[in-house]
Amino acid sequence: MAPLIAGLFSAMENNPILLGDVESTNQDGIATITFSHPLSNSLPGRVLNKLAQTITALGADKEVNVIILKSAGERAFCAGASFDELISIKDLESGKEFFSGFAKVINAARKCPKFILGRVQGKAVGGGVGMASAVDYCFATKFAAVKLSELAIGIGPFVVGPAVERKIGTSAMTQLAINATEWQSAKWAQEKGLYTDIFDTVEEMDQAIDQLAHKLNKSNPEAMRLLKQVAWTGTENWDALLAERAAMSGQLVLSEFTINAINSFKSK
Repeated sequence: MAPLIAGLFSAMENNPILLGDVESTNQDGIATITFSHPLSNSLPGRVLNKLAQTITALGADKEVNVIILKSAGERAFCAGASFDELISIKDLESGKEFFSGFAKVINAARKCPKFILGRVQGKAVGGGVGMASAVDYCFATKFAAVKLSELAIGIGPFVVGPAVERKIGTSAMTQLAINATEWQSAKWAQEKGLYTDIFDTVEEMDQAIDQLAHKLNKSNPEAMRLLKQVAWTGTENWDALLAERAAMSGQLVLSEFTINAINSFKSK
């Protein structure tokens, strides 16, 4: 049995589908980034780092004019942080490093000179809400409810908070952060400004994304770069700010309260 179990673990370690992955394509100037993970598109550090690197690379690619960010599958958009990785954190440095992965993705999206269109087909939790907030224009289906669940496991949405607050305002962000176990509907998220449009079906959403992406693909790249720069004015300190927030979360994840809360969630 031991060799068989060892072989299974080896296969998992070498299989990007099991561990999650990030893929990208470029179709005549329209790039698409797809992240995936078998556990409701949750986000381990490996996926976060590759996602940030991919956004940065496509932002620098002269053959790319607009970027679409999406997750794989038809159900959850993103379940947020990987519980398995959270529970494995044993010291402040590794905790800060893990949460810095979310900071890297948000800052990569912020600094990317190309417009990023978000595609949210289903529920978004924690870091998934952060990613939906970090794109420049976000589409969703009526199934794309949102929740910031961090406080429920003893942490808090510290790293994604600035991006969420920028998009929906302090009041709505605080509502999500404090009422950490309550889902808010896609309609609520649209009314607060997180989603620009919501659709009854994925097909309708994809058609709308395709139409806008093709319009932007024909727009002046320099005008779009400058417009994005103006839109993100006031976030120039986010490299330092999000690093500080990552340290806060990294410290809290070591607490007995958080460890017990995560284990409780994992056992459900």
